[in-house]
Parts: sequence; C-alpha cells; structure tokens
Amino acid sequence: MGSVITWLGGQKQPCYYIGFPEKLAAMSNTIVDAFAFCRLGEQRDGVTPVTGFARLAAEAAKPEGEIRWSFDGGRHPRGYPQLSMAVEGEVSLICQRCLLPFSYAFATQSLLLLASDEADADATEQTVDDESVDVIVGSAALDLLQLVEDEALLAIPLSPRHPQCPDGQAVPAPEKPDSPFAVLHNLKK
Repeated sequence: MGSVITWLGGQKQPCYYIGFPEKLAAMSNTIVDAFAFCRLGEQRDGVTPVTGFARLAAEAAKPEGEIRWSFDGGRHPRGYPQLSMAVEGEVSLICQRCLLPFSYAFATQSLLLLASDEADADATEQTVDDESVDVIVGSAALDLLQLVEDEALLAIPLSPRHPQCPDGQAVPAPEKPDSPFAVLHNLKK
C-alpha cells in the first residue's frame, strides 16, 4: 500500500508521495538529493549530446557535439554543502561577422554552495562574500543536467565570432583612443 500518514486527529491515510524524491533519484543518475549528495561526498560524471539540452540546441547552428560534465559533492571550509562542477564541450555557433558556422570549444569550473531557500541563499552569499562562488537553492530532486545546460549557455559568447573568418577577416585590434592631453596638444598647433 505504500506509506501511511497519521493526521493530528489520529486519522490514517495512505500517502503515495512520501519518498518521491528518493524514487525519482533512483530512476535517474542525474537527479539527486543535493544535500545528501554533498553530505556523502558523491560524484557523478557523464557525456551528453548537445541535442539533449533543448535551450542549448536552440542556440547551436547545428545540433552536434557533446558536453562532458562532472560533479563532486562536499563541504565548503565554512561548513556549507558544496557542489564542484566542471563542464566542457564544443557547440556549433554562427559567426556574427561572416555568418558561417564554426565550432566553439569551452571549459568551465564552478563552485556552488547550497542553501535551503532563497532567504538562506541571500544570507549565505553575504556571509561567504566571494565572487568565485555561486549560491543556489538545493533540493531533494536537483537536476544536474539543468545545471550543466545553464553553465554551457553562460559559457558561449553573446556575439560569437571566429578568431579569423574563412574569408580572411581577422578580429580587428581595438584602436587605442588618443589621450585627451594629446588632443589638446594638437589643438595648440
């Protein structure tokens, strides 16, 4: 029959939702109880095709390539549960200069601290005060692939460009603006 809840009045009722996160986690290697994952120092890694990420595939010029990812659970020196995340891969993007597709490679590493809710996340962020650490709200059914897709989307440039386009166009070096004093000196002449 599943689990039973006993209400304050003594009434017993079957509950099919107790243990739901555990059952969900057992069904998938990428959905975890974030706090238990960190407490137990668990690890997960894998390779997922770009087509496995709807938002990332929509940004890609061609739905090809793979994203390699890994997660390590643990404790931050200040005692907070933490996830160390590494994401790398290649995505086909459209060059905004020549409008031809090219393969863009990226590799990122992030340290995520877990909080129980938004208020706790804000307090943790203020306590840690480290720009290299992100604080997220953890859950009993955290989708690791959602974090991987978010990280991959953040890694691709807003306006992607070849280092050198096939037609020979190189990325122009930024011009150094004239010093205001040099402009004044030229006006005196």
